[in-house]
Amino acid sequence: MDDRGDMATARSSVRSAPGVPFATTLRAHGGRLVVVTPHGVELTYDQLADRVEEAATRLGGGRRLVMIEAANGIEPPVTYLAALAGGHPVLLTAPDDRHWNTLLSIYDPDVVFRRENEWTLRERRDGSCHDLHPDLALLLSTSGSTGSPKLVRLSAGNLQANAEVIAQFLDIRDSDRASAALPMHYCYGLSIINSNLLRGAALLLTENSVIDPAFWATFQKYRGTSLHGVPYTFDLLERVGFDRMHLPSLRYVTQAGGALPPQRVRRIAELGRRRGWRLFVMYGQTEATARMAYLPPELAESHPSAVGVPIPGGSFEILPAEDPAAPGQGELVYRGPNVMLGYAESSADLALGATVDALATGDIARRTADGLYEVVGRSSRFVKLLGLRIDLCQAESLLAGRGHVCACAGSDDVLIVATPSPDRRAVRRLVQEELRLPADRIRVVAVDELPRLTSGKIDYPAIQELANAQDRRPAPRTDLSVRERFAKVLGYADTAGIADDATFVDLGGDSLSYVRMSLEIERALGHLPDDWATTPISELERLAARPARMTGSRTTTVETSIVLRAVAIILIVSNHIGLFHILGGAHLLLIVAGWGFARFRLAPGGAGTSHAILRSAARIAIPSMLWLAWRAVDTTEVGWSNVLLIDNYVRRGATGYWFVEVLVQTLLLFALVFAIPAVRRWEQRHGFGFALVMLGVALLAQQLAHNTTAFAERWLATHGVVWFFVLGWLGHRATSTGQKALVAAIAMLTVPGYFADPVRETVITVGFAALLFLPRLALPGFVVRMAGLIAGALLYIYLTHYAVYFATLPHLPALAVLPLCLGAGILTWTATQALQRAVRRLAQRDQGGEVAVQAVAGPRAVTSSSSRSSASLEQRTDMGDAPVVGDAPIDSAPGS
Repeated sequence: MDDRGDMATARSSVRSAPGVPFATTLRAHGGRLVVVTPHGVELTYDQLADRVEEAATRLGGGRRLVMIEAANGIEPPVTYLAALAGGHPVLLTAPDDRHWNTLLSIYDPDVVFRRENEWTLRERRDGSCHDLHPDLALLLSTSGSTGSPKLVRLSAGNLQANAEVIAQFLDIRDSDRASAALPMHYCYGLSIINSNLLRGAALLLTENSVIDPAFWATFQKYRGTSLHGVPYTFDLLERVGFDRMHLPSLRYVTQAGGALPPQRVRRIAELGRRRGWRLFVMYGQTEATARMAYLPPELAESHPSAVGVPIPGGSFEILPAEDPAAPGQGELVYRGPNVMLGYAESSADLALGATVDALATGDIARRTADGLYEVVGRSSRFVKLLGLRIDLCQAESLLAGRGHVCACAGSDDVLIVATPSPDRRAVRRLVQEELRLPADRIRVVAVDELPRLTSGKIDYPAIQELANAQDRRPAPRTDLSVRERFAKVLGYADTAGIADDATFVDLGGDSLSYVRMSLEIERALGHLPDDWATTPISELERLAARPARMTGSRTTTVETSIVLRAVAIILIVSNHIGLFHILGGAHLLLIVAGWGFARFRLAPGGAGTSHAILRSAARIAIPSMLWLAWRAVDTTEVGWSNVLLIDNYVRRGATGYWFVEVLVQTLLLFALVFAIPAVRRWEQRHGFGFALVMLGVALLAQQLAHNTTAFAERWLATHGVVWFFVLGWLGHRATSTGQKALVAAIAMLTVPGYFADPVRETVITVGFAALLFLPRLALPGFVVRMAGLIAGALLYIYLTHYAVYFATLPHLPALAVLPLCLGAGILTWTATQALQRAVRRLAQRDQGGEVAVQAVAGPRAVTSSSSRSSASLEQRTDMGDAPVVGDAPIDSAPGS
């Protein structure tokens, strides 16, 4: 059975050349945008050509084997293109030491390009020690990051032919801007680079995952036109609400790297039809320079199980199967100008020319009556148990159809099923019944998430190793799991209601709980991953299961915002007790509050709804109002306008609580703003621009505020200080170097002079600069733990410290009163957390396990006193600072 494309397939039709054309003709596209680097640097084709020519000069004229660590920055593609343009064979490798060292020892490259402290090109010898075949252009691994020395040898003709045909059937245009997030050493990721450069399109290079807000900020800013992913990418897209995103510039989406279930293909294709973009399901292998077939988008909904038709210039043949029970099925063989030269297993093989003219794919396929091809299994993915021939791919499909995500491996002795499903007994029963296997021949391995290669494909050898390691697994850990830590911090009575794909943001985490949660993640993993707040729990658990990294360092990394919170509340309390007089903490904390608002409440996937914002306001308002109600009963100086959190406008109570009033009023204001769907969509599409507009509005509002001898409206009223909150919001939305520089410039133009107090303004600007440019700090472990405690208990330190220092300051020096104030707040916070957990456990028991997670218990007074005198302190009006509530500050008396 044979099916041919519409172009000649003879390998001889692709002429060998000194350089690959798409690498030698970059200047033909002139001043068009070619790449946006992960750091936001924009390059034109002319600028890229300059860099490529400079790198080519360093590589020299004689052909040499160049080994490149293929990270997703600008440097590896530049060196790759320089080598291709100069006719140097390239060996691309994953950026991990094991793979690098294996290939380095076996293939002995002449030149290596790798990131050490910085990107470095090292010439290991003059000239080359290898006999390099004239057609050889590229060496790629067949096995992702597993370290196999077996490589695929590809020619310049292979690369050019595959780039041309992909550009043809995807209709790539010079106006396109493609997301380049897949690894460059993976043939799919590399083909995106090659085919877009061929057509003069632009690449959006990124080191971020699709779950990261920074990924979408870049995609929307540059009006990305194409997305590319493996099946796991589409799992992540579902988690971040891709179906709700407004992406008007998106033209098409491609999928390869393994089969998606037909129902998901149909669902994604339907989504694309509604939103105006096309889905290309593609099929290929490294041995075919990435691509052999594609499913025309108009057929994706009606034929979602098909891999489609051969690419132009290629052809398929199905070899008859030996199994008479499967007529029309057989191994799929591909022919075309993109078929590899052959394999290499040592440096001696680099001298070989073409050793194959057809590619036996190892896939079992059939051709439908419509002329489409369907892959139904792998010839190597079979095991024979008790005389039964088990198709592992079909076993996976069977389990998926019953709602169980599984990966199957095994031998002729045992079938191994790895699954994150919580009901492993159901998986075992289903395998027994459907495959007619006895229980002793089935091994179900529990995993938090299926192991994957860097390409996103299932790592089947790792599944085999997991099964082998079960018997030698050490005793279970007695410390808290990642999931138990989430339950503890977020108030779940147990872990039963926490799904594998849930994230901190999904579970209602916000600025109030993130300090404590980040420290718990640090303890569980030994480090704090970037964007942990939007990382699924199953992924965090997988990271926790890895062996601890021994760095020899006594320092621990901590988010800068946590340190700023702790330092600010210490400044505030120290000012109040007269230890020293350095103002500015409260307004800095207001900036940090805006930063956290953007991070948690405006995260992708719907976290920025009005309901979520109102919940955050309630978590601040309820404890504060309960405390202030007690103070109002106990003293005449704290009024009911304080209890209602409106005194910064009514001005009949204690001025010292202006900060909590500002913060709650600000959250209520933005809950109202984001109740309008069009506004939320605008913010999602133009995050930085929207925040910039909001800052302009807030700066106009503060022009209406005026200080008087009775009240400093510009410093304490919401319309006078909301711009600090929005400045922090804008800072979080600044993802590129240029945007951060703009935000820093705005801060330097607006903060200095605002208070006519250089020290206060320095505290604010330096703190904001640290937040903007130093996301993490390395500090001794005990300092990090103490900062986390203080930052986590911030609201309660603020609410209780007046009563504590009034009772103790007449009898103790200020330096001794400070730790008493901090300790009392921490104890109150800890007691409140314990009370909340107890209430929820009781509620869950009474309600059969279903209980709201976000109930808030108010604080108790830790000190009783005759507060008449203390109230007079709360009434002070020397315009200082207050504490912060988690991401949002709460100022105490103005005398901070």
